[in-house]
Amino acid sequence: MTVDPNTISAATTPFALIDEYSAIKTEKEILFSMHTVFRVDDIKQSISNSRLWEVQLSLTGDNDPQLAALTNRIRKEVDGTGWYRMAKLMCRVGHYNQAEELYNELLKNASSDSDRAFIYHQLALLKNNKGQYQEAVAFYEKSVKIERKTLSEDHSSLAPTYTNIGLAYNNMGDYSKALEFYEKAHKIYEKALPPNRPLLATSYNNIGGVYDNMGDYSKALEFYEKAHKIKEKALPPNHPDLATSYNNIGLVYNNMGDNSKALEFYEKAHKIYEKALPPNHPLLATSYNNIGGVYNNMGDYSKALEFYEKDLEITKKALSPNHPDLAASYNNIGMAYSGKGDYSKALSFLEKALSIWQKSLPPNHPNIKIATNSIGNVKKKM
Repeated sequence: MTVDPNTISAATTPFALIDEYSAIKTEKEILFSMHTVFRVDDIKQSISNSRLWEVQLSLTGDNDPQLAALTNRIRKEVDGTGWYRMAKLMCRVGHYNQAEELYNELLKNASSDSDRAFIYHQLALLKNNKGQYQEAVAFYEKSVKIERKTLSEDHSSLAPTYTNIGLAYNNMGDYSKALEFYEKAHKIYEKALPPNRPLLATSYNNIGGVYDNMGDYSKALEFYEKAHKIKEKALPPNHPDLATSYNNIGLVYNNMGDNSKALEFYEKAHKIYEKALPPNHPLLATSYNNIGGVYNNMGDYSKALEFYEKDLEITKKALSPNHPDLAASYNNIGMAYSGKGDYSKALSFLEKALSIWQKSLPPNHPNIKIATNSIGNVKKKM
């Protein structure tokens, strides 16, 4: 650890040399405050012992421009106070169960309709992230019911709720309903926001996603590119939302059969996710899955399996056992094994996928039909 007294003020970044009070004098101990932030300058493996790594750290201070930019960004994204802010942070880093416990406690003690509406909205977001889409819609409707007591249908504060209801319907496979709510939100945002606001980018992105799911790829690409232009101007170059934007454009090219273009955008996204997110974050799993999908389309099933298995490793840790995204991971591995001609392994994974989808999705969801057909095809090949 390097501490440069010329750049660090002990008044704002407190530390103390405590070697004279230490039980082991040779350790030269330094005491740092709990909120201390270090810059990682270098990491290298020990030459004498491959199990040891040496990490060079420098203490940062309030005048560090990168730290200040990062802190300001986090303050904007994780707003609120007290336990509300803690719950929001838990959601942001993917700790959905802890966040749900916090919100349920806050709901018990909510003193106003506005607090209850906000908590219902956050619980709905959680349910959506956990793959419980019908429960998510129910919480959103509770939130809207409270808000509509005092607000008109096109009030700007209702737009996020309309957006999230659209997201839940999109995840349930009801694309016409999803588009209806996304467009409601978009009309509000267009009236209320300047043309380069990130929220407008998110709205373009959502509409693009529905068109992508409906197979209208040129329309999807149009909306995704509108979203990307705004994000490039508004966000830092390694922000996860920018990676999501690259990811979405890659997805459209993938659906259009342009594998090289798809891989180009997926890899751009993946580089950002690796820098910006914890190693077990669900978005990183999605990224592995997408890259695996391109290799699968190219007929390189071994390479596809390599990425699909990385996806599965994270997804199993991050999500509940009956989450639809876990089923998607099993399904993709099953299809890759089928491509390799290993039909018994393919069948095992495809049946796991179908079992989860039957429990977690409506009976008419397209994924259930796809999995059933895939199982039938593998059995024929066997």
